[in-house]
Amino acid sequence: MSQQQTCRRDGQRINVASQAEALDAIVSAAAQGRAFNVFTLNLDHLVKLRQDPAFRRAYSKATFVTADGAPVAMLARRQWQEVERTTGADLFIPLCEAAAKSNLPIYLFGTEDAVLDTVSQRLARDTAGQISIAGTEAPPRDFSPDSAEADAALDRIRDSGARICFVMLGAPKQELFAARALERGIPCGFVCVGAAADFLTGHQIRAPQLFQKLGVEWLWRLGSHPRRLGMRYARCAVLFAQLLAADAKNTFQGQPGSGR
Repeated sequence: MSQQQTCRRDGQRINVASQAEALDAIVSAAAQGRAFNVFTLNLDHLVKLRQDPAFRRAYSKATFVTADGAPVAMLARRQWQEVERTTGADLFIPLCEAAAKSNLPIYLFGTEDAVLDTVSQRLARDTAGQISIAGTEAPPRDFSPDSAEADAALDRIRDSGARICFVMLGAPKQELFAARALERGIPCGFVCVGAAADFLTGHQIRAPQLFQKLGVEWLWRLGSHPRRLGMRYARCAVLFAQLLAADAKNTFQGQPGSGR
């Protein structure tokens, strides 16, 4: 990892600076049979973290945390210049390829059966059959990460021998599930990747590359789903403005890079 290995934004820790660093850390931990998890911090998470104690507890114990979202990456760089935007969706394929090369079995948990079937076929094709998929599972929509059903799912993942489990439930459900796995000490990395499989199969449409490069994927999503996302992004914008204002105040007072 980089010399400075952590920074904080609004009290939340980021300890992985880039996608390359994330891949190295995840593959190394998985090869050692460690219990770990991976979260990708974005503005919507920061809003939820202010309101949800269980979500905060999960984040406080997360093994690896990246900056997901251009605003969070920009804020993080005020403390740690090496930080790059690293999303769950961007990690998914490179990590699957790395797992195939390192003979690390994977598990796909979340989304829908049809999506999982399509993704499994594509991963097998793209890795020339090298990838080992230990199991796939699409839980019901009312799945609770703190239920007996969740514990049964974790037992199945543990018994499958998977070393990396991609969790695709959306926040905060996927992070709470991954935190439960960590508490149980399951020797597998639980990597929260949101809609990665849905993007890959076209079940959901990700923003075009231009929007991604400019750091305005949120604008594409807002234009696509204004009613569903309008209020959420308004709350994110307010928090972003507050954090920028806090940074400006701290810089004026000679304290650049506050953890707020």
